[in-house]
Amino acid sequence: MSEQPPSSDDFDEIVEAETDRDPDLAVIEAGSRTLRAQAGPPQADPVPARPADPEVDQALREVEQELATRWGETKLEPSVARIAALMDVLGEPQRSYPSIHITGTNGKTSTARMIEALLAAFDLRTGRYTSPHVQSITERISLDGAPISPERFVETYRDIKPYVEMVDAQQDYRLSFFEVLTGMAYAAFADAPVDVAVVEVGMGGSWDATNVIDGSVAVVTPISLDHTDRLGSTPAEIAGEKAGIIKEGATVVLAQQPVDAAQVMLKKAVEVDATVAREGLEFGVVSREVAVGGQLLTLRGLGGEYEEIFLPLYGAHQAHNAAVALAAVEAFFGVSAQGRTLDMETVRRAFASVASPGRLEVVRRSPTVVLDAAHNPAGAQATAEGISEAFGFSRLIGVVGTSADKDVRGLLEAFEPIFAEVVVTQNSSHRAMDADELAAIAVEVFGDERVVVEPRLDDALEEAITLAEEESEFAGAGVLVTGSVITVGEARLLLGKG
Repeated sequence: MSEQPPSSDDFDEIVEAETDRDPDLAVIEAGSRTLRAQAGPPQADPVPARPADPEVDQALREVEQELATRWGETKLEPSVARIAALMDVLGEPQRSYPSIHITGTNGKTSTARMIEALLAAFDLRTGRYTSPHVQSITERISLDGAPISPERFVETYRDIKPYVEMVDAQQDYRLSFFEVLTGMAYAAFADAPVDVAVVEVGMGGSWDATNVIDGSVAVVTPISLDHTDRLGSTPAEIAGEKAGIIKEGATVVLAQQPVDAAQVMLKKAVEVDATVAREGLEFGVVSREVAVGGQLLTLRGLGGEYEEIFLPLYGAHQAHNAAVALAAVEAFFGVSAQGRTLDMETVRRAFASVASPGRLEVVRRSPTVVLDAAHNPAGAQATAEGISEAFGFSRLIGVVGTSADKDVRGLLEAFEPIFAEVVVTQNSSHRAMDADELAAIAVEVFGDERVVVEPRLDDALEEAITLAEEESEFAGAGVLVTGSVITVGEARLLLGKG
């Protein structure tokens, strides 16, 4: 995959692929001219680039443009009526395979990727549906561990389009962007066909568009405050909405939770006669130590211990995600009694293969540039702890671009102890917080002397790299780009990835 700096056309297409983004090509035009080339040999990238074939690229662009005419992912009408109607006219494709359903606030995508890797290692054909995407819309629907091809994405859309239009005509509101993508994923999985689907909710649980599956395993990653305007203002209220994915007789795999959230989940499990596996009781992380390129774990699963598990991801939060993923796969295979474990070497091989783009991902060296999609205080705290543990930078420069509807102050406060200086910026989304507004909050948190304002992301990256290099090439300074999945995706392109 080319490591050349991205062109404005490349970024324009990425922007159009996300319904919540507004193009600002000046950012990329300047970025293409000014950003330094990434050091080191090209590395394999799990995120797909734009199609090389102009005809395929144009067809994908047309689908993206059609999807962009629908409600974006931040505009919701809480109901599963439309997606249920679409599933009905499609012949209920989501019933043709078993599913593992994942909700929570943080860690859903990384956990989904780990579950997928484990299932695939045991020779099951997998489908994975996650959101949002980092760079390419095709990332959201994966088969056999890889995003579906642009050709297949376009074909799937065209196959279900007549049925989508039929449902649109019957409902008070047209199907949303996310609902159509969900329908595409379920149809693609049935057509493959897959042995098991790993499905991440978009938001919440009860009325999330994904919640027309009967997940035999329901996974709940850590719950914290996010999307409070839609899900509730306390962990318990948010848990009440997310508990909606727990189905009759399912197994619920609970990550460590706030007490009030755990109580809500356990009550729901009792109501529907679901079996519960709790992190810290039935399963968990026994030990972990930092290793080159990741960490070495001992995990306690539902059936026993798994030693010497290498996970090529950084941070204690990823170790806990791994424990949750392992328990979920054990539950899927019916492992519950102590003394019976999954094949150790297969588990080791699966975890060693995991990648999670945009999650403490190193995209450049000298100085080291790390990307992380943390966008709420709990995620930022986990990221801050992870980068401090794994990298030990002598001086860390932050590049932060957030959405306006997030707890920006809480996020900045989580990063304040580890950032020597912070460069505030904004991404191309219309949801992005204005750089000057973000700077005003940052000054209150960091002090005026530690805050630099660069509204254009390319300039912000250049400034952060320059600040990091002030300590000289071998001083151990680094850059962390964070605050939003969109910021991370755009930075990834600017730095020559994808």
